[in-house]
Amino acid sequence: MASRLEQALARFRRARQAEQEATTPRRGSDAFRVRVEERLRNLEQQVNEIKGRVNGLIFLVAGTALTQVIMKILQ
Repeated sequence: MASRLEQALARFRRARQAEQEATTPRRGSDAFRVRVEERLRNLEQQVNEIKGRVNGLIFLVAGTALTQVIMKILQ
C-alpha cells in the first residue's frame, strides 16, 4: 500500500518520463524496451501492493486466532 506521497512521486516521474520520451526520437527497439520497462515497473508496483494486502490478511487471521485462544483460556 503506497502512501499518497509515493503515489504523487510516481505520477510526477511518469509525467517527466513521458515528456522526455516525447522530445527524444527513438528507434523501434528502443521504444519497445522503454515500454517493456514501464510495464515491468507497473507490475512490480502491483505485486508490492498485493504482498502488502496478503501480509495484512495474515496478521488479521493470526490476531483473530490469538484473540479466540485468549478468550477460551479466560472463560
